[in-house]
Amino acid sequence: MPSPQLLVLFGSQTGTAEDVAERLGREARRRHFGCRVLALDAYPVVDLIKEPLVVFVCATTGQGDAPDNMKNFWRFIFRKSLPPTSLCRMDFAVLGLGDSSYTKFNFVAKKLHRRLLQLGASALLPLCLGDEQHELGADAAIDPWLRDLWERVLGLYPMPDGLTEISPGVPLPSRFTMQLLQGAPSECSQEPHMACASPGGPPSESKPFLAPVVSNQRVTSPSHFQDVRLIEFDISGSGISFTAGHVVLIQPSNSARHVQKFCQVLGLNPDQYLTLQPREPGITCPPRLPQPCSLRHLVSQHLDIASVPRRSFFELLACLSPHELERGKLLELSSMEGQEERLQYCTRPRRTILEVLCDFPHTASAIPLDYLLDLIPPIRPRTFSIASSLLAHPSRLQILVAVVQYQTRLKEPRRGLCSSWLASLDPGQAGPVQVPLWVQPGSLTFPEMPDTPVVMVGPGTGVAPFRATVQERVAQGRTGNFLFFGCRWRDRDFYWEAEWRRLEQTGYLTLFTAFSREQPACRLQEQKVYVQQRLREQGPLVWELLDRRGASFYLAGNAKSMPEGVLEALTSIFQEEGGLSGPDAAAYLARLQRTLRLQTETWA
Repeated sequence: MPSPQLLVLFGSQTGTAEDVAERLGREARRRHFGCRVLALDAYPVVDLIKEPLVVFVCATTGQGDAPDNMKNFWRFIFRKSLPPTSLCRMDFAVLGLGDSSYTKFNFVAKKLHRRLLQLGASALLPLCLGDEQHELGADAAIDPWLRDLWERVLGLYPMPDGLTEISPGVPLPSRFTMQLLQGAPSECSQEPHMACASPGGPPSESKPFLAPVVSNQRVTSPSHFQDVRLIEFDISGSGISFTAGHVVLIQPSNSARHVQKFCQVLGLNPDQYLTLQPREPGITCPPRLPQPCSLRHLVSQHLDIASVPRRSFFELLACLSPHELERGKLLELSSMEGQEERLQYCTRPRRTILEVLCDFPHTASAIPLDYLLDLIPPIRPRTFSIASSLLAHPSRLQILVAVVQYQTRLKEPRRGLCSSWLASLDPGQAGPVQVPLWVQPGSLTFPEMPDTPVVMVGPGTGVAPFRATVQERVAQGRTGNFLFFGCRWRDRDFYWEAEWRRLEQTGYLTLFTAFSREQPACRLQEQKVYVQQRLREQGPLVWELLDRRGASFYLAGNAKSMPEGVLEALTSIFQEEGGLSGPDAAAYLARLQRTLRLQTETWA
């Protein structure tokens, strides 16, 4: 009798939803289900009508946005032409991941759950709303929901007689087998630093373009607490083309020091080569890994040893540990009851996978090579708004990078993998300094009509995409550019001040600034001036631009509290300047969003 089949589809931006989806896959295999785990955009969505049992795991990003790897699915599933009985054969469940400090908490999962019901699918369980703000994290909601899910699923598809659930203490077979090679492969087959884009196609994640670094300049004053860099790349001959609103994705690498330490702790020879083979059909090898591949390349380019480990890491590490004391501690850290200890040990101080392995040396040295890709997630590309226009800087691409560095109770400061790596690149050193990158559309699109004004709100590094916009519009001779920029200090982190002032003088830009730390010392914290206050002060102008001149409004920056403050300021402008009631002002705002005259690009 064939095994029952479960399909797990995920939409993930940072890897958390993917990790939960993989957990579902493991739990399914322990119950003898055949299980496929796929990103939503990697699954042919038209085949959903044939699926009997599907679990969707969806994160919500920014201000209620779908993750990048489910955007095509998202557009398809909301087609008005889909019949209301499209998914009548499907039993489904939706697990959402979000943060209740955001206004649109778990918006994607909630909307998907409703839409699947509209299309005739039957819900196995109520929607699960994982909340990162809970003191125990999203697992506080996920663990009990999964218990209920398996009880419901096994009621519909009981395990065959004679089969029992595989114990959590028994490791499942690895997804890949790794075969170590004797000696180095021939010179012609040795892997490059990274496969580069072929001349016939645009660069992509599997074949990025190796862009030379032209300049790497700090743009905050030496006295400012944060190092922010303007980095320029040469994209000549790449086939890359972009317009305002596009983003660039960059694939970072682990430091040589961390690679060496990792190999030392695991007892690996970084110069040894291996080949990789999937253990089961339907599983493909990571496209960025060449065959054969050195262990040094695998660790430096693929394994995210600088990330904070998730619960699944401790679960598998405990299964693989031959050391009784270390195994007991790992089991405790991977349990529901040990969540608080895991938060204290790992999550709050941002302890990395490499540091955890150093803390469990007997276990680390016994990890079978085959399990490396199951144990350690891949390094994910980082997304940056493009901060320049090809019309102003032909064959060049610029980004604004805030270098992530902070201190926890651990001795070594925490550093962002990609931002620290980029900041360390010196174009003046001997030999080429190249960065693997590719470009794709972002969430912002700008008006095609030349006389449409644009109002842009970009505090801090959120101003980056608007520099590209202004440069592009100026090169096209377009005026009607209104920018609200905020930072802490006029003389420390006012990015591109001279450039903005020149454009003001030529009539191409109207600039409003808010310097939050330059208020009199006697003023309260709540009275610091931010971009939303400047918007309110310019209420008559903002209303004139939006209501009478058909302007488009754009907002970019940190997603925590600033976007909500800006939207509140807009709502109050609609009431005070437009004379709208509260409900009418909310409807006006919603209409701007629905018609894409109000767009946001925010990040956590």
